[in-house]
Amino acid sequence: MKRPEKAEMIAQLTEQFRNADAVYLTEYRGLSVPQISDLREKLGIDTTYTVAKNTLARIAAKEAGIEGLDEYLAGPTAITFVKGDYVEAAKVLRDFTKANKQLIVKGGYADSTVYDAEGVKKLADLESREVLLSKMAGALKGTMAKAAYVLVALPTKAVRTIDALRDKQEKAA
Repeated sequence: MKRPEKAEMIAQLTEQFRNADAVYLTEYRGLSVPQISDLREKLGIDTTYTVAKNTLARIAAKEAGIEGLDEYLAGPTAITFVKGDYVEAAKVLRDFTKANKQLIVKGGYADSTVYDAEGVKKLADLESREVLLSKMAGALKGTMAKAAYVLVALPTKAVRTIDALRDKQEKAA
């Protein structure tokens, strides 16, 4: 690759690193072209699965301000640039590796944190955003119902106490 081509490739990779919400590094050795195409399709429109030279990827990552990926940029490496829900992309990679043992997740980067393969697996095991939001809404609804019960219970108890006192005074008289 000539120098201008390398500079252009570094610029493209740097831009992808900057625009991505998360980056996952995988080893694709042994996968066929149809398998890689299937993986790209499963990852979706907002995700790019790119094969790049490790040296160029290291330079681009550093230019984008991402440190700590150097140890994962060894051997044949494909880079998954994720825009949007990076947990869902981690789940796709996890599920794909179960069906295709040749794909190996090396590590990743999301939320200013570098993850090893185990960290990416933990990301994939997280529940989806919708499930977490619904759990939070349920917890808030339960708390609100308890608060309403407590607020209604105090005046009700006071009314019952006053009625009991009045009945007691009427019986005494």
